[in-house]
Amino acid sequence: MTDHSTPITIAVDGYSSSGKSTMARRLAATIGYRYIDSGAMYRAVTLYALDHGMIAPDGTPDTDAITAALPDIHIDFEVQPDGSPQHTMLNGVDVESEIRRLRVSNAVSPVAAIPQVRRALVEKQKAFGAGGGIVMDGRDIGTVVFPDARLKIFVDASPETRAQRRFKELMEKGAAVSYEDVLANVVHRDKIDTTRADSPLRKAEDAVVLDNSHMTVEEQDAWLLNLFNKIISE
Repeated sequence: MTDHSTPITIAVDGYSSSGKSTMARRLAATIGYRYIDSGAMYRAVTLYALDHGMIAPDGTPDTDAITAALPDIHIDFEVQPDGSPQHTMLNGVDVESEIRRLRVSNAVSPVAAIPQVRRALVEKQKAFGAGGGIVMDGRDIGTVVFPDARLKIFVDASPETRAQRRFKELMEKGAAVSYEDVLANVVHRDKIDTTRADSPLRKAEDAVVLDNSHMTVEEQDAWLLNLFNKIISE
C-alpha cells in the first residue's frame, strides 16, 4: 500500500498538441506537485540553435554545433509572481512565448532527435524529478526518463483534433498561421517523434491510455484526478 504522504512520480506522454501539458500542469497545481514541461526544454534548445545559426534554411540541424553548445545552454522553470503557470527560462531569459511560435515548432523535432541532446536533457529531467512529487510530460517520460513512475498516462487524439487545438491557441496569441500549416506540422512531428532511433514516442506497457478527442479540459482534469486518487489509495 502506498503511503499517501509519500510523493509519487507521474509521467504523462503523448503526441504533440494532445493536451498533455495542460492536463499535467493542472493536475500538479491541484495536488501540490511540481510540474515540468520536458517539451519546453527541447524547444528552448531549438530556439538557441535557431538564434545562433545552427539550423539550415531547410530545417536540418547542425548536430556538431548544437552538441558543442549544450554546456552553454541552461534551462530552468520559474514560477510567476502572480501565480500563473511557470515560464521556461533559457540562460536566465524568459522565452515562454518565443518557444511556442511556429518557427520553433517547425524545427524542434529534428533537434529533439539528436541523441546527444536527448541524453543531456534526460539527465536534467531526472535531476528535476529526484525525490518524486513531480508531474512531467513529454514523449519518453514513462519509457526512458522515469520508467519506474508510479503513474503513467499516454494521451492520444486524432491529428485533425490536435491541429485544431493548436491552431486556436496560436490564433489567440495573434500568430499569423493557417490551419493547413499547423496540421502539416502536427503530422510531420508525429512521423519524426515515432520513428527516431533514440527514445521514439511510444506507449509504456503499463501506461493508462487516454483518448481525449471528445473531452473538455474539465473532463480531463476529473478523469486524471480520479486516477491519481485511485493509485495512491491502492
